[in-house]
Amino acid sequence: MKIFPAIDIKDKKCVRLIKGDFNNKTEYETSPVDQAGKYKDHGFKNLHIVDLDGALTGETVNLGIIKEIVSKFDLRIEVGGGVRTIDSIQKYADVGVEKVILGSAAIKDKNFLKEACQKFPNKIALGLDAKDGYLSVSGWKENTNQLTLDFLKEVNDYGASRLIYTDINRDGMKQSPNFEETTNIADVSNCPVIISGGVSSIDDIKKAKSLKNIEGIIVGKAIYDGDIKLDELVRELDA
Repeated sequence: MKIFPAIDIKDKKCVRLIKGDFNNKTEYETSPVDQAGKYKDHGFKNLHIVDLDGALTGETVNLGIIKEIVSKFDLRIEVGGGVRTIDSIQKYADVGVEKVILGSAAIKDKNFLKEACQKFPNKIALGLDAKDGYLSVSGWKENTNQLTLDFLKEVNDYGASRLIYTDINRDGMKQSPNFEETTNIADVSNCPVIISGGVSSIDDIKKAKSLKNIEGIIVGKAIYDGDIKLDELVRELDA
């Protein structure tokens, strides 16, 4: 199973938000590039990056930092945060990002998702962020009346190569991911699913490994806060 340590970038710093709230953020001393180097040094092969400035503006604000991470370290990187145009996807593809995550833009405009999957085969990850079973968009500020599973059934054949499911109520809370709902999503999804939101301990990683149709798991705040040690986490890659 793939383990994706996470880097959220805001104002050129590594930050973590609680439930996606920009007013409830923790800044960390390490720069995003140094943090990526630390993950690489420990033996991780995959990396999850969110451009929070991009999520707010709809522009590839931190493209330069992401390009530096790609060029310095041999990591398979997925990037999300405000990717709303084919041009933005192209920019990330051009710097060598492995997967580009489409969230709000894909949910608001299914045709955009379809076009992106056709133009960038095996490059598009679909990010579904949900609260109480319903999808949220626009940096989680806007709730939709669309049930996650209903939306997934509509777009299942579009050609996304990965699905990242986040339970917003768990994100940054370190109360364990919503394994039950993620398993329901994985049962329906035509592509492999990544678990996101709420990882609290190494036990969550072990549990994720026992589930079927799960490609990997994203770990963020639990690393930064020291609840999960990188040495301990990387052992799960080899176990």
